[in-house]
Amino acid sequence: MYINVLKTTSCCLAQALFVCLTFAEAQAQAAYPTRAVRLVVGYAPGGNADLLSRIVAQKLGEALGQQFVVDNRAGATGTIGSDIVAKATADGYTLLSISSTHVIVPGLFPKLSFDPVKDFAGISRFASVPLVIAVTPSLPTRIKELVARAKAKPGELNYASPGNGSPGHLAGVLFNTVTGTMIEHVPYKSTAQAFTDLISGEVQLMFPTVSAVQPHVKTGKIRALAITSRQRSALAPDLLTAAEAGLPNYEAGTWNAVLAPAHTPQPLINRLNATLVNIMKTPEVRERFIARGAETITDTPAELDQFIAVEIKKWSKVIKDAGVRLD
Repeated sequence: MYINVLKTTSCCLAQALFVCLTFAEAQAQAAYPTRAVRLVVGYAPGGNADLLSRIVAQKLGEALGQQFVVDNRAGATGTIGSDIVAKATADGYTLLSISSTHVIVPGLFPKLSFDPVKDFAGISRFASVPLVIAVTPSLPTRIKELVARAKAKPGELNYASPGNGSPGHLAGVLFNTVTGTMIEHVPYKSTAQAFTDLISGEVQLMFPTVSAVQPHVKTGKIRALAITSRQRSALAPDLLTAAEAGLPNYEAGTWNAVLAPAHTPQPLINRLNATLVNIMKTPEVRERFIARGAETITDTPAELDQFIAVEIKKWSKVIKDAGVRLD
């Protein structure tokens, strides 16, 4: 009888302790954040990924009442920052701002120190930076005619990019895959050098961002045939999408998103998502993004997780099939 009483008392104490801990945890999550939050950016200060992330950090801080501190951890195509956050405590106080390189590096670096899907929990994308199929003015004005010419004379045409493994390079690889063409890749050390040779006709194609190519399009030095996003862009509303121009299966571009370490409590993920979605809807943020050549975009956490998994499979296959290697 005495032993049974002890067992019953111990069980009740354990249940009470569990309830107290659960209640305390719920209170902590409801009050989140109670101190500064670190937003790790895996890229150097001053670039577009950094500057867009700083806008987001500022606005999250204003909305949630705590400072969101940007911590630049540049190097290894963004993987240094990703590794830090993958191993961080999943309490909502260390977050990661990624770009589309997050879904490209698994194809380029098969042995990563983290799992780009399993080690993270999606919060939302916040920026979309579509690319443009741009050509020297001597080429045809329609994509179907361009494809026909490339097929008629394999290897005659070439396209420029700012380096192997860059979004502009892989957009060209995908273009060849979708169209069945053999347009040769010519890597450059900078976008400016690539533009110079595209204008002169030394190379014939390029897949730059909208904001980078627009000044040259306005002067007539470069012709824009289509935008690579699924929908038309506010950055160039009159420019056809690739699908409208005759390439229904072609979509490329860069984007940015916020992730948390895997197993971050769902209430924190949901709060960050709701706050970020509201921020991205404000006219001020939209205008600041457009000034930097980006559009605002949002997802649910589940949509972002699925999007990342699909994009990794897509680009890993493109990279493997084309035998893409870094310099």
